Amino acid sequence: MSNRENPAPGYLDMELLRFTTAGSVDDGKSTLIGRLLYDSKAIFEDQMEQLEMASERRGEEQVNLALLTDGLRAEREQGITIDVAYRYFATPKRKFIIADTPGHVQYTRNMVTGASTANLAIILVDARQGVLEQTIRHAFIAALLGIPHVLICINKMDLVDYKEDVYHKIQEQFTPFKEQLNIADVRFIPISALKGDNVVDRSEPMDWYQGPTLLECLETIDIRNDADFENCRFPVQYVIRPQRDEFHDYRGYAGRIAGGVWKPGEKVAVLPNGIETTLEAIDTMTGELDKAYPPQSVTFRLAHDIDISRGDMIVPADRKPKIGQEIEVMVCWLGEKPMVLGGKYAIRHTTSELRGIIRSVDYKVNINTLDENRDDTAVALNEIARMSIKCSKPIFYDSYKDNHITGSIIIIDEATNNTVGAGMII
Repeated sequence: MSNRENPAPGYLDMELLRFTTAGSVDDGKSTLIGRLLYDSKAIFEDQMEQLEMASERRGEEQVNLALLTDGLRAEREQGITIDVAYRYFATPKRKFIIADTPGHVQYTRNMVTGASTANLAIILVDARQGVLEQTIRHAFIAALLGIPHVLICINKMDLVDYKEDVYHKIQEQFTPFKEQLNIADVRFIPISALKGDNVVDRSEPMDWYQGPTLLECLETIDIRNDADFENCRFPVQYVIRPQRDEFHDYRGYAGRIAGGVWKPGEKVAVLPNGIETTLEAIDTMTGELDKAYPPQSVTFRLAHDIDISRGDMIVPADRKPKIGQEIEVMVCWLGEKPMVLGGKYAIRHTTSELRGIIRSVDYKVNINTLDENRDDTAVALNEIARMSIKCSKPIFYDSYKDNHITGSIIIIDEATNNTVGAGMII
């Protein structure tokens, strides 16, 4: 496209920040989210009453804020959270969606699910324990999924007398992994979720910390550039042909913008046939737009009638994605049944559905040590591996680091229709 630019500040009515929380078992994730909701006045009166009654039934002296996110009664009785719990709240500055994911090593797939659409990851570290293997695992998954912002919340500072040297020691422990994982934006915040220090309100005992509180960070972190505004990509989801006299000749191509800033009048190509034309107009329910960008859902009108269907992609004539049938992918295996080498699976990529064969496995990643295991290529539930997949037809893709939408696939077991793998194209 001739015009590369980012949307102006406030390009959406109110920015939505999606963030995920992760940490080892009992690091205090549920308490932290409960504290965040409670102190930011995002809990209704009836929720608070239920919380107080539930805490009283459990014989607890004070309100247990962790119960806000411990989803099912059976899970509460066991004292663990074993699902991805989504919570929604808003402040005057921003809307939020929280994905609370389990800390247990056997629930890697839940973290991948919860983190797959996140702008930011909160990784909790127990101030008494420091950086553990599971801390590195969570940071690796955040890096693998391309989450642009990571907050390391050093929790339970009240149990180490709010000592500044504990905070700095954990920073030093994590720094080598930050460089190895190539995470650009990592920030550290010392907190006590139980006491409320530096979650919403500033901590008096930790007056040595001059940085923002957790909520201040969530409200102000810049997410405008997190989407891909460089590579213009528009996967076609639906062809609109109204059967009404006033729109007799209307033909539009509807979908969700996967990348780039689009403007009418620019030269585009339609894949897979490669035919070039001009983007004539960008339509919405409320009228035409002079500019569109991700994640808007719009309808394109083109200057020429071209045979276009679901699964095709409209791209700039001078900036096309890669096109090929064989792709290299980092896959997190989500299925209960192990991956079958040479097995045939259904593949979904943007709006396209096709079939694929797993040709080879290069290595598996030990997500606790970050080592590559090239000897064992059997991939089972919760394991992450680099593999080669041959598709039944060409796909139009970018690397996942450049565009999360055109650079990702899901793998489906054709027999059960279950999603068994989430893949990031290298």
